This record gives sequence, C-alpha cells and structure tokens, in this order.
Amino acid sequence: MEKDNLSEALKKLKITAVDSTADSLEGCLDCLLQALAQNNTETSEKIQKSGILQVFASLLTPQSSCTAKVANIIAEVAKNEFMRNPCVEAGLIPPLVQLLNCKDQEVLLQTGRALGNICYDSHEGRSAVDHAGGAQIVIDHLRSLCSKTDPANEKLLTVFCGMLMNYSNENDTLQSQLINMGVIPTLVKLLGIHCQNAALTEMCLVAFGNLAELETSKEQFAYTNIAEELVKLFKKQIEHDKKEMIFEVLAPLAENDIIKLQLVEAGLVECLLEIVQKTVDSDKEEDIAELKTASDLMVLLLLGDESMQKLFEGGKGSVFQRVLLWIPSNNHQLQLAGALAIANFARNDGNCIHMVDNGIVQKLMDLLDRHVEDGNVTVQHAALSALRNLAIPVVNKAKMLSAGVAEAVLKFLRSEMPPVQFKLLGTLRMLIDAQAEAAEQLGKNVKLVERLVEWCEAKDHAGVMGESNRLLSALIRHSKSKDVIRTIVQSGGIKHLVTMATSEHVIMQNEALVALALIAALELATAEKDLESAQLVQILHRLLSDERSAPEIKYNSMVLICALMGSELLHKEVQRLAFLDVVSKLRSHENKTVAQQASLTEQRLAVES
Repeated sequence: MEKDNLSEALKKLKITAVDSTADSLEGCLDCLLQALAQNNTETSEKIQKSGILQVFASLLTPQSSCTAKVANIIAEVAKNEFMRNPCVEAGLIPPLVQLLNCKDQEVLLQTGRALGNICYDSHEGRSAVDHAGGAQIVIDHLRSLCSKTDPANEKLLTVFCGMLMNYSNENDTLQSQLINMGVIPTLVKLLGIHCQNAALTEMCLVAFGNLAELETSKEQFAYTNIAEELVKLFKKQIEHDKKEMIFEVLAPLAENDIIKLQLVEAGLVECLLEIVQKTVDSDKEEDIAELKTASDLMVLLLLGDESMQKLFEGGKGSVFQRVLLWIPSNNHQLQLAGALAIANFARNDGNCIHMVDNGIVQKLMDLLDRHVEDGNVTVQHAALSALRNLAIPVVNKAKMLSAGVAEAVLKFLRSEMPPVQFKLLGTLRMLIDAQAEAAEQLGKNVKLVERLVEWCEAKDHAGVMGESNRLLSALIRHSKSKDVIRTIVQSGGIKHLVTMATSEHVIMQNEALVALALIAALELATAEKDLESAQLVQILHRLLSDERSAPEIKYNSMVLICALMGSELLHKEVQRLAFLDVVSKLRSHENKTVAQQASLTEQRLAVES
C-alpha cells in the first residue's frame, strides 16, 4: 500500500472522527489495519506522530459500529513496546475497560487483546487497568462463560486468561489482588472443562505457574481439585514441552503439604515412576531432563509427612520398593534421588528400624563405595544423609556399626567438600551415641581425631566447625576412655573443647563441659597444661558470673571447678580468681540442683584455700 494512502487515511480520520458517517470512518480504519499488517512498527510510529491515538479514545463507544476495529488497531500497535505508554497517556484504558461491559463477542475479543498487549511488561499499563477496575470484570466474564465450549467462546476465554497473565506477571501485588478476587478456583474449573483445547489449557498452565509462586495461592489451590486435573492432563501428554509445562506448575504447588497428599492420591507417583522407567537408559537431552524433573518431584512429594507415610505403606509399598531399585542403578541422577528418598522415608523411628532390618544399609554402603573416587558430591551427601537419619533410633546403632558403616563413612575423611564433611560428622556422631566400644575405637583413630581438630578451625563453615566440636566431645562422653582423651590431647583438641564451652548454643556448651569434666576426672595430669593455656578457669568464672548462663551450665561449671582442684597448676588459677564470692551467691539460686552444687563447691573451695 502507498505511504500517501496511509497519511491520507490519518488526516481524514482526524477530520471525520468528529462528525462523520460510519462508512467513511470504516474505510480509514481498514486502511490502517492493512498498513499495520504489512509493517507494524513503521505504521505504529506514524500513528503515534499523527496524534490520532487521542482521537481513538472518543471512538471507543459501545454504540459505534467501528468499535471492534478501533480496539483491534490498538491491540496491533500495542505489540510494540514504544506504543504502550502513549496508549495509556492518550487515555485509552478507561474507555477500553468500559467496553468490557458490553455483550458483543467481537468487541470483547479485541478489547481483551488491546488491554492484554498494553499491559505486557508495562508498569503504566497495569496501573491504569488496575485503577479502572479491569481485572474484576474479566474474572466475572471467565466465571460466566466458563462452561461454554464453542470455539468462539474458547477463543475469548483464552484472550481473557492471557490478559490477566500480562496484567499480573511477576507482580506480587497484582497477583495477590487476582487471588483475592477468587481467580484460582475459576481457572481450575476452566482447565477441567476445556482440557481438549490446547491453547486455553496452555494459558491456564502459564497462569498457574505464575500464581503458584505466591504462598497465599497454595492455600487457595489446596481447596480446589487442581491436583486431580493436572494429573489427568499429565497422563494425556506425549510431547516433552507440554509435560515440562505441567511440571513447572507441579513443582511449586507440591511445596504445600496438603497438595502433596492430593497429588499422591491423584496418582502422580505412578506417572513419575513410569517416566523414570521410560527415560532411564536414554541419552536424549529431553529424556535426561524429564528423568531429573520426575525424580526430583518424587523426592519433593516425600518431604510431606503424610504423603511420605502413605507411600511407605509399612515398607511394603510398591512405590518404596521401586525407589529402592534406583539406588543400585547406573544413572547418577537416579542414585541421587533414591538416596534422598530413603533419607526422607527415614524421618521416623518405625520406618528407620524397618529399613535397616531389610538391608537398606548395605545398598547405601555399596552406593557410597561407587563414589569414593569420583567425588560426586551430591550423591555422597545424599547417601550420608540417609545413613545419618537411619542411625537415629537406638536399636539401629549397633546393627549399623556391625555392618561396617563407620568404616564406610571414614573413607570420606579426605573429602574437601563441606556438605560431605558435615554429613560425615553427623553420621558418626549419631552412630556412637551411647555406644562405648565404637566411641573408643573411633576416638583412638589418630587420623580421624587430627582431621576433627583441623575442621574445628574451619571458620568459613560454621556447620562443619560445630559438628567437629560436637563429635570430639561425644567421643569422650560416650567412651569415658583414658586412651581417647590422650589421643585428643596429643592431637591438640583440648583448646577446641574449651572454646566450645563458650558457644551460643546451650546444648553445645553442655556437651563441652561434660567432656571437660571427664578429662579432669580421668586424665587431668595429661591435659592440665592445655587447659591452662586455653584459659579454662577464666572461662568458668565468666560462665558462673553471667546472669544469662542456663542453670545446667552453672551446675556443670561448678562440677568442673571441683574436678580441676586436683591439679596444682589449675588450683592456683582458681584461688587467684575469687571464686568463693561467685559460688556463695549461687547458694540462693532458684534452681535447687544449682543451689545444692553451690554449697558443695563452696565447701570444697573453703577446704582447699
């Protein structure tokens, strides 16, 4: 089309818009639509320069027969980012929103497109629609048109869904607004009724994906049958991209425990297991991606207590049995998911005891063995997590120790990866709890103790540092062995136990004080120099003087003071620091045990002074 035709049409529009016959107007609008179809960007620039947008505002009336065409032109120009603000500034939003109240299907369709395009990535567009109250009208339409399945209506529903998407995308405030208007049950219903329509289904999924990121939305979703609808839809999909789309909605929704259970009840797990089976031996990129997504989602479902217990079914569950087969597989992603799944099943004593009695430990140790050399940190970390959880019930400890778990875990002492170090320490600490023989054996292992002392200084990794300290203390507390204490003294571990007594966690302070009291009772002569240079006596004085110290800390500090009196070196320190004053004040402590220990300690200090 000639350029001058366009200029003509624009000029004519300006004049005729004021007092024209519909026919001449119609011709000008057709001319614009044709020009836009040929070169949208260039035509839009001309339309902007001509100042015709302001004229459009007056043409957008329900009475006019040209309204749909004008809305269509606005929808077309608003495909260009540079045209969205001018559309808002020309005052087009209020009349467009008004048109949402009319009954004409073509007008509704073009108006929905125009508003959707103006809102796309445009803060000004969204604000204007928000002020004009557009969202509520569109949601009302979705509700009232929801159950009609003729093609024209489905097209309109798709445009309206798209408009709400563009309106609220990545904007928490507007998403919350839509949720409060009750958009979620409406969209879920749409999905159920129109699952045969690909375009509309896709629009609903994108909308769910957006909304599901918000916490408040998950509660709303939990009251709908979204789980059932998504699983039904999922079972029908053949194309990878469609499955991915549904996965992207399932993952954020499955963070909610109620929805986890609903998904399990709707049969999602069977779908996931089937995907794993189909993709496990494939090296096609999309199969690898699907396997990862499916197995990750499986692990996520097991994070809910009820959903996990339902799938465990007393260890007889077919799902549990299938997941067990992942661990010896040759696929690293499946090994990882299998180990994480076991760690999730191992969240209560009953499950842990059942799994250990049925041979899970050997499977996990074999898995660890396959990864000692290759340094696959995620698999190592997951397998150690599972072993740590399994070691929590008292009856499992001895069984796991005699199966050789401690030795299997010690193979990872060389690891330089903090997550692996952290789980390794936690597993050993769980295993030796109240197991004197094992604690003694590990406590005399010089390599282990030296590594612990080294990790006690891992300032960058508070978790590893804390666990190393706790394991050092546990080795002493559970073995009560002179040999273990000597090994720890020789490796330079004493100063760390003294520092641990000043931890901000009462439980760690306590573990340290009990271990130090055992050292003082069993091997004071060996340890006294280290205890003195770590300033233990000053620290105890501080703990006893501090109002904020917990009663058990005060009690254990006094027990320790009495035990230290057997060393001349430390005795002098105690005398130097007027302990009597502090201790006699504690005789009137509200806690009876503390008060009693204060009397005993006072007598002991008086006798020795």
